[in-house]
Amino acid sequence: MLEIFISGGPVMYPLLACSVIVMTVIIEKIIFWVRVNMSRDQPLVDEVLELCRTGDWEAVREKTTGSKDYIIRILITGILHREFSMTKAMESAGAEEIKLMRRYMGVMDTMITVAPLLGIFGTVLGIITAFDVLGTTSIEHPGAVTAGIAQALITTAAGLGIAILSVFPYNYFNSRVENAVLSIEKYATSLEIVYEKLVQSSAAQKGDT
Repeated sequence: MLEIFISGGPVMYPLLACSVIVMTVIIEKIIFWVRVNMSRDQPLVDEVLELCRTGDWEAVREKTTGSKDYIIRILITGILHREFSMTKAMESAGAEEIKLMRRYMGVMDTMITVAPLLGIFGTVLGIITAFDVLGTTSIEHPGAVTAGIAQALITTAAGLGIAILSVFPYNYFNSRVENAVLSIEKYATSLEIVYEKLVQSSAAQKGDT
């Protein structure tokens, strides 16, 4: 591997940097999503919505204290601002959660684009080297010419390899974010409906009295 790396020429160093950056982001996102999965508490989310149906806000506060579930955090933000603008409060909280989930994804996307371009750049340099050697040594020294061609092929393969292996985790992490967005919208809408029914019920009771 070291010989192949050296044969690839100077462009292999930025390609190595790209691969390290991609691996770092992948590891960080794996750890992040493992923590998210461990903090999810679906029964608590359902319980919070049920407590909201009765307007038992004190019980909601007690039940959710210390929860790290991102859905719970968004719902609590909406509940705390229920007298003003529940929808906007949850939208703001949801945007912050999604921003955190998408952290470093732009870096990964950039590496997927840059790596093949660096590979092509290395290819061009390798071909230039090969023709330069061919012009000075002629066909009598084919080994010198093939070295430039080898450099061109190695950098292309390395760039494409980095991009191809990065696309799969990138798409997976993006799908996790999209699923999180759908979950946020689902439970935020459920809370809005529950609270609206509670308000209407309270208004109807006051009207009867």
